[in-house]
Amino acid sequence: MKITGFVWLNSVIDKIEIKHGVYVEEVEEVFAGNPVIKRMEKGRFRGEDVYRALGQTRSGRYLVVFFIHKLTQKALVLSARDMDRKERRAYAKQSK
Repeated sequence: MKITGFVWLNSVIDKIEIKHGVYVEEVEEVFAGNPVIKRMEKGRFRGEDVYRALGQTRSGRYLVVFFIHKLTQKALVLSARDMDRKERRAYAKQSK
């Protein structure tokens, strides 16, 4: 999957910073690495499904990012947080 950029909504930026302590730069670092991406559900619009990306920041933080892969090849970030134990195991298995 090719991601050429990001679409950020101010409400999402505020939510992930306040609720989860995750910053825009960290989310973008996950995509700059080699994230494990899985389609989670079909989107409301054809070709714009909801995906989950599991990855690490440069500082080593393990994050899960939920996003819509837009037809423009950009990621509309919906949420981001630290991975839970189950997600960490899945990431460890699939990132080898």
